[in-house]
Amino acid sequence: MQSFEQISRADRAAFTNGGAALANAIVGESGMRIAPDRRRGRSAGINPSGRFEPTSRHVFDDGWNTLEELPPFKTEVQVEKPRTIITRNESPDISFDRSINPYRGCEHGCVYCFARPTHSYMGLSAGLDFEAKLFAKPDAAKLLEKELARPGYEVRTIAIGTNTDPYQPIEKTHRIMREILEVLDAHNHPVGIVTKSALVMRDIDILQRMAERGLAKVALSITTLDRKLARTMEPRAATPTRRLEALRALNEAGIPVSVLVAPIIPGLNDPEIERILDSAASLGVKEAGYVLLRLPLEVAPIFKDWLLTHYPDRYRHVMSLVRSMRDGKDYDAEWGKRMKGSGPYAWQIGRRFELAAKRLGLNANKRPLRTDLFEAPEPAGKQLQLL
Repeated sequence: MQSFEQISRADRAAFTNGGAALANAIVGESGMRIAPDRRRGRSAGINPSGRFEPTSRHVFDDGWNTLEELPPFKTEVQVEKPRTIITRNESPDISFDRSINPYRGCEHGCVYCFARPTHSYMGLSAGLDFEAKLFAKPDAAKLLEKELARPGYEVRTIAIGTNTDPYQPIEKTHRIMREILEVLDAHNHPVGIVTKSALVMRDIDILQRMAERGLAKVALSITTLDRKLARTMEPRAATPTRRLEALRALNEAGIPVSVLVAPIIPGLNDPEIERILDSAASLGVKEAGYVLLRLPLEVAPIFKDWLLTHYPDRYRHVMSLVRSMRDGKDYDAEWGKRMKGSGPYAWQIGRRFELAAKRLGLNANKRPLRTDLFEAPEPAGKQLQLL
């Protein structure tokens, strides 16, 4: 995969005259761009082979117009049977040490999603496969109850929605997230949720009960208030208006809510930082956060291809700003830098966010979730006392 710096002057000139050469350089070995009618409602324009695969797949026209016979990418859901459901981490960049992912892959299809490369572990593509070939974990609630019952279990907030969205469209029928909440509610276990979906309002009844005991928080990620940008960048996520409606409904139900301006993409949505915070604060939101755009591994070519397709006039400016915050690279995974970036432009974004949050009274009094109410489930097969 060529970086922008490796593209020849001839290719840069071609970019100025239409972008075809630059587009080919970005796609590179990832394979041919998928026809729009086959990926309707999806954000990724390419479907490169997983990085662990010994061979790569390439779509090409053999002269018999066979590409026209290929079916569209439809959402497929497979059942995954993990042995455990709580995932642990030791990252100093995040405030939690454990999380749950009810699903693998995400139908929301956010083009910038940093979780895309995880699909390579399944032998699938981080591109369109990540949006269309999903995995559900129907035993998640049972596994969770089993893990909470283990002797010596230490209670800390479980984060849900940190990798893929627990309220993506397939949750409407699978209801795995609701079952998980029922277990957490029954045993007084704290939970923090991050989502881009208004479907979270379905579970207000459970979340309200938990919030009354100081056991639940919900964060809505709002990347932009521009419907057109949201439609192309997050094609199957809730519209910005619906996310604001969810913030209002959760807040009115007494559930602590926060807004995440995430990710901030320089030169594309960073002018909206203050407007997003203003909109959320007007609904009663008291907490806010932000994350800078992250482009690890396969995400970089997928995002750059999308950017060139939809905003070709901004491509060079956006990527120049991204690299100015990543030590000249598309991405820097170093702890302490990956979430906020470095350099003058990253500093400016941080100060703008802080000033806006201070003006609106956000983050003045963050409420921690309680851990002292936890009641462990009875271990399966435990022998009852006779007397």
